[in-house]
Amino acid sequence: NVSRPASGHLYFTLKDAQASLRCVMWRPDVARLLTPPRDGEAVEAHGRVSVYEAGGQYQLYADTLRRAGEGVFFQQFLRLKARLEAEGLFAAERKRPLPAWPGRIGLVTSPSGAALSDVLHVLERRFPLAEVTLAPTPVQGEGAPEGIIAALHALNRHVHPDVILLVRGGGSIEDLAAFNEEGVARAIVASRAPVVNGVGHETDFTIADFAADVRAPTPSAAAEIISPDVNTLLEDLRRRRARLSDAMGERLRTHHWGLDEQRLKLRLSSPRAQVTNARQRLDDLGSRALAAVGSGVQLRRVAVGGLIQTLKAVGPMAVLERGYAVVSLKTSGRIVRKRQQAQPGTELEVRVADGTFPARAE
Repeated sequence: NVSRPASGHLYFTLKDAQASLRCVMWRPDVARLLTPPRDGEAVEAHGRVSVYEAGGQYQLYADTLRRAGEGVFFQQFLRLKARLEAEGLFAAERKRPLPAWPGRIGLVTSPSGAALSDVLHVLERRFPLAEVTLAPTPVQGEGAPEGIIAALHALNRHVHPDVILLVRGGGSIEDLAAFNEEGVARAIVASRAPVVNGVGHETDFTIADFAADVRAPTPSAAAEIISPDVNTLLEDLRRRRARLSDAMGERLRTHHWGLDEQRLKLRLSSPRAQVTNARQRLDDLGSRALAAVGSGVQLRRVAVGGLIQTLKAVGPMAVLERGYAVVSLKTSGRIVRKRQQAQPGTELEVRVADGTFPARAE
């Protein structure tokens, strides 16, 4: 008749073949229990006997409760735990992180136990991409510790998994004795792959729990811990695909702009473009040269016209037009500049505005 109401107190009945005794354990004492008692379990109880006045019955007010025979096993458990802890086997800095996406999972358990189907069901639902390798071994009774150690060594030597699950269902302290063996704890620590220990129920603790890199309360929870949810993976994949698409689009746009710029540069520097530019520049230079030549000719024509006018203004003809004459020697054509050149009887030639006529010096 084990019951635990909302108050947190524990009510149960101790009985043997001859008699029964009602018991109560207050909540602070219940909180110290490693595992809650179950119906039909053989236990050892300690407390004080008093009368429950409302019912007029004797009952045991228990302050300690443990499974029958647990005292010896528990003391051995505590001594081994203290020794291994002093060696640093349980140190947090020694614990290895679990892989985010385990591709290969090693599984150490009994091939006939319920833990195997529980783990495979969770992995099939959450992460069917993983490859699971079973290293079968007995998980209780004679030869179980040696089998567990051999299974761990075989996985590390031949399979090289990303993570190892060491699991079994719940049971009594005697059933879980293999997981309280020193050799099993050292094999867990020596494993190259991180080990998740999922042994027993949530309230069961073993030496293997402390030696493992991660403790799971149950075999199913161990599978949950190491397996990413495939839906989460798909959502992460969608986010990454969207980011990749955005990044690739931006990269393509950048390269497209650069390609357009290079295409423009290539078009401008191509031989055809250079010939076209040279032809246009030649036409432009020709037009400018013609304009410059025409302008120069016009300027020179104006200048020549001015010189002609000046020449006409200062030339001998203009002087002759004003009534002057040019006298030259008829024989030599030399211009007479002095009187001595025209001696009496010298034949002369006189040029006036409209022509010449002969003359003789007297």
